[in-house]
Amino acid sequence: MDGDRALRYPAPTMAEEPVLQLERVGAIATLTLNRPRSLNALSRELRARLAEAFVELASDDATRVVILTGAGRAFTAGLDLKELGTGGATAEDAVETEDPVRALARLPQPVIGAINGFAITGGFELALACDILIASTEARFADTHARIGIMPGWGLSQRLSRAIGIYRAKELSLTGNYLDATRALEWGLVSRVVAPEQLLPEARAIAADMLSCDPVLLRNYKRIIDDGFALPLGEGQRLERRRSAEFARGVTAASIEARRSEVQARGRTQTND
Repeated sequence: MDGDRALRYPAPTMAEEPVLQLERVGAIATLTLNRPRSLNALSRELRARLAEAFVELASDDATRVVILTGAGRAFTAGLDLKELGTGGATAEDAVETEDPVRALARLPQPVIGAINGFAITGGFELALACDILIASTEARFADTHARIGIMPGWGLSQRLSRAIGIYRAKELSLTGNYLDATRALEWGLVSRVVAPEQLLPEARAIAADMLSCDPVLLRNYKRIIDDGFALPLGEGQRLERRRSAEFARGVTAASIEARRSEVQARGRTQTND
């Protein structure tokens, strides 16, 4: 679809709001977790809808950047413990067959996590799977796996220590204490903190900056950062050299000159702001 387009995904019944909203505006897709009365808890239905939306977006060449956020007071409070407690779903299913984080990781587009409120346990894991995190001043992060009695299975035990350091990660995970937005910024978990009403405009501004980059390189650059981060430094550098050489075969003098002019023009604009 071309131009601005918006839809709710999936179509709601007459009396219900969809648990996930998908809005497309130009090349930016915004996914909003939409169970605000349950702090956007990840029910079986929401996990399924989220994974399906990620699969859909992954194959959509018109979508170049994805923003993920929540409705109401929470980004997401994690797995729906009420549903788990009544047997409506099992923790094993959530880890083995209903993992939205794995689906998110397959997205070739950059994903901006706009953390509007509570990001707790499974919600913290979902946030950590994003490529960039920006937070509202109302954002709160917590890992309560040890308090609930569920072992993390969506990557938190590995990603968090790599993001903020092993000692800080252990403090959060072994206490279950909350981390507010200011401290999250100090610790390098999020790249910026803004007022609640500025959160989505800020996310869209970052997305617009990404759209000014070469679209093919944008996806390839994301992939090489992720792939190299999982390797020792020496192997990561060899990976970079190999992929750089492969990509360079398709670069022409004309394409470099065209992009150089664009970069210079943008640099002059930013310098004069």
